[in-house]
Amino acid sequence: AQKKFGADGMPNGWVDDPKIYVSIATDGTVTVVCNRSEMGQGVRTSLTMVVADELEADWARVKVQQAPGDEARFGNQDTDGSRSMRHWYEPMRRCGAAARTMLEQAAADQWKVPVGECHAQLHKVIHKPSGRELEYGALATAAGALAVPPRDSLRLKQPSQFRYIGKEGTKAIDGEDIVNGRAVYGADVHFDGMLFATIARPAVYGGKVKRFDGGAAMKVPGVVKVIQIESRPLPSEFQPLGGIAVVASNTWAAIKGREALKIEWDDGPNASYDSIAYRKELEAASLKPGKVVRNTGNIDEAMSGADSTLEASYYLPHLSQSPMEPMVAIARYKNGVCEAWGPSQAPQVTRERIGERLGVPFDNVTFNVTLLGGGFGRKSKPDFIIEAAILAKEFPGKAVRVQWTREDDIHCSYFHTVSAEYLKASLNKDGLPSGWLHRTVAPSITALFAPGMNHEAAFELGMGFTNMAYAIPNIRLENPEATVHTRVGWYRSVSNIPHGFAIQSFIDELAHKAGEDPLKYQVRLLGPDRQIDPRTLSEEWNYGESPERYPIDTARLRTVLET
Repeated sequence: AQKKFGADGMPNGWVDDPKIYVSIATDGTVTVVCNRSEMGQGVRTSLTMVVADELEADWARVKVQQAPGDEARFGNQDTDGSRSMRHWYEPMRRCGAAARTMLEQAAADQWKVPVGECHAQLHKVIHKPSGRELEYGALATAAGALAVPPRDSLRLKQPSQFRYIGKEGTKAIDGEDIVNGRAVYGADVHFDGMLFATIARPAVYGGKVKRFDGGAAMKVPGVVKVIQIESRPLPSEFQPLGGIAVVASNTWAAIKGREALKIEWDDGPNASYDSIAYRKELEAASLKPGKVVRNTGNIDEAMSGADSTLEASYYLPHLSQSPMEPMVAIARYKNGVCEAWGPSQAPQVTRERIGERLGVPFDNVTFNVTLLGGGFGRKSKPDFIIEAAILAKEFPGKAVRVQWTREDDIHCSYFHTVSAEYLKASLNKDGLPSGWLHRTVAPSITALFAPGMNHEAAFELGMGFTNMAYAIPNIRLENPEATVHTRVGWYRSVSNIPHGFAIQSFIDELAHKAGEDPLKYQVRLLGPDRQIDPRTLSEEWNYGESPERYPIDTARLRTVLET
């Protein structure tokens, strides 16, 4: 069987049924369902715009509705990897085109004319020979009763016909609400009688509460209850860190109650972790041979026969995503049923983990996605939403909101990996490298999911390391071991951050040594324009996309540099 890539390779793939994504009211209002999370990238506008363009809808009469977590119905909903438009552009175009076709058919049926004589244009269907017109609202009921046309029968617009796609002047669908404060982010969800919670979490990954005294916290006005949240054994995946929750009638009381807690911690297996000492470990490992992940030509001969060499080391510290909106989530539980609200990039895994932690069936969990005040990968992990669900179970029928502070977010985040990078090049008389040695040493995100994961995964190495496309005859790329001591989490562009920083900095240093302009040097280093099958470089990992559709195109890379 042919391997699936892209949208069709994701769990539950894509769904392009207009009856799921598009609805038209009898007053002509078009509502488009957005199955991806909005965190400032504009996806609620852009995906809606794609549907509206193919539908020939009037943008002023288009609304968007956020899909709850339900991949069986809405297809893959993970908002990550810059995939929303790449994977959903074509399915959403088909949704719009199918709905337009159904409206044209409904008009043809009503006029008793061939459908080929009917043409949708800006929220109405026109009968070309007679000039008769029908508004979308007048056709909505009849069109909605029709069968969805087969995918291969759809007539998509030519780009020259686009009304909104690629055009300036279309207003952001949430822009006005965001500016005037009507937009609903996680912290804007409110229920009467809602309880508010803050949590004292272990300062060390894998730490847990040895003993605690909540007496002083209970004396703070507004505090309702002090509850221990059990830590889970490492690796923790997306489960909460555990700790002591203070539940109160307002956020301030919860914060002051937490300050009054007396807790003795068992810091666990990472008690002695020191990031400064760990940097020295990583840098030492980068100077020794490691697992070879790409080997072309003969690096040893290139180094021994070089006119000169250059070597350099680079270091990337732990990085915190620190989105503008700290973690926040609301949950309500009663009779084995849980409903939660929050800013999540991963509504499906959120539902799954809530169900597992509470011991209730998946279908008994509903998750509603709010706007995200930034995400950058942090809100792909639902630990903070699980916390709200755990506490809601203690107060059946009441909504409980867990609020992280900025300090919580910095101290208790999933940090982007720390990394040490070592590079050495053997150089010809023209200043270009005949040989290239690069070692990357970084804890892997896979250590969240299984013990003993001490090497970067193929997908991490395939982010700007093994898929490096420079025309260098002798290349050896190595990945020494690194043990994880913190929660490692996705951060924008992920492992491209350390790899790209190190490689580009090193190229600038090589250009400087050669006395050459860095741009001209880099273009020379790319070599002749060519297309490279990424599978020949990077263990068949190409950002999850088809290597045939997305080869490594050095002409494209060169044009980016020159532009």
